[in-house]
Amino acid sequence: MSTPAADGFRMPAEWTAHERTWMAWPGPNPTFDDPAALAASRAAWAAVARAVRRFEPVTVVCGPGRSAEAGALLGPGIDIVERDLDDAWMRDIGPTFLTDGNGRLAAVDWTFNGWGAQDWARWEHDAKIGAFVSDLAGARTYASQLVNEGGAIHVDGEGTVLLTETVQLGAERNPHWTKERVEAEIHAHLGTRKAIWLPRGLTADYPPYGYGTLGHVDIVAAFARPGVVVAHHQPDPAHPDHEVTKEVIGILKSATDARGRRLEVVEVAAPTVLEADGHWADYSYINHYLCNGGVVLCGFDDPRDEIAAGVFRRLFPRRTVTLVDARAIFAAGGGIHCITQQQPSTLLG
Repeated sequence: MSTPAADGFRMPAEWTAHERTWMAWPGPNPTFDDPAALAASRAAWAAVARAVRRFEPVTVVCGPGRSAEAGALLGPGIDIVERDLDDAWMRDIGPTFLTDGNGRLAAVDWTFNGWGAQDWARWEHDAKIGAFVSDLAGARTYASQLVNEGGAIHVDGEGTVLLTETVQLGAERNPHWTKERVEAEIHAHLGTRKAIWLPRGLTADYPPYGYGTLGHVDIVAAFARPGVVVAHHQPDPAHPDHEVTKEVIGILKSATDARGRRLEVVEVAAPTVLEADGHWADYSYINHYLCNGGVVLCGFDDPRDEIAAGVFRRLFPRRTVTLVDARAIFAAGGGIHCITQQQPSTLLG
């Protein structure tokens, strides 16, 4: 059986040119079981979609019969398609797109099981969204047996991928997989050759705290460019993530990438708020989204919002940084990166 890497495909870094962004529309389900929370979530999803649309096309997948309600909030210029959905996290249920540098588009359709078959999750329909979106995009689809999500990987486009042990190696997803087997599958499908493993994610990403993913990397660390990683830093010792992020940052600072470079780590302080919705907050600026000419950054109506925006303006001086209030998204279990999925341009490989 051929693999994407063997066929010349790889996952480009998020900062390369995009053809469009894909999103999914929130509908009533166990995650959005309160009408007021659902309304707030839809407003937040729409604000992100409009922010991204300033820079590139956006397609939103919504449940059957929901195009009108979605369109009313999304506004003009955003494409809408209908398909059965369980939840609304396109980063995780959608495909991971690949290019070959010669104008061809492919995608990985990971096995999806509701973030480790969590009791609040439903995935009968969402498990089929990866192949559906890949087909709409005209991509060649490669199915992987690895239970994985887009928020659980981050690449530099030059052979390096960030992973977390509690996700790909967790018993809830891949109970019989060794680290070597996971790495082989990841590299074969992303075109990477060096994995940097982080031990875990943020505290609120695990039970009993709300709707967690059991440790997605995209809320903890992300490549900003080859050799440079932005990392979540919790400066307050009263928060359990103070120790978590200290360990993660230490690992990143001692790591080398696929080209042998020691990583430069840019620490981004967490918002000042320590608790939200009755538990430890996992508010993070790392869960941002890069689009053509833009950075869509999570905002929390917090004194550190503008400090974080300044960090990203320095990292991406040619991009416009847009803060979008992400508190309603985090209340549902994720952030701006979690609800977006890039389709790279094939013109630039």
